[in-house]
Amino acid sequence: MSDKNAILEEVDPVIVPSRKMGIRYLIGMLLCVTILLLVAFPKIYIQNQIYYKSRDIAVLKREFNALKEENRVITSQVEAIRFKNQILDTLF
Repeated sequence: MSDKNAILEEVDPVIVPSRKMGIRYLIGMLLCVTILLLVAFPKIYIQNQIYYKSRDIAVLKREFNALKEENRVITSQVEAIRFKNQILDTLF
């Protein structure tokens, strides 16, 4: 009988683990989760802001390039009209 009790005492912690999750464990886990959130959220926020700003910059750059090309076309048209007017003025 004593052998049985000895075996049961050895196996009992494995089968029924002791409950060591008290208030200190809960506070520790809440503290760990809070620290994790304080570290993770600013990083995520900054990455999102960089993404949205880069999208805005890409849109503005595309519009800038389109306006630059349009300016080049209009400038060449103005030069053509100016040249045409100068030739017509000298003929008449």
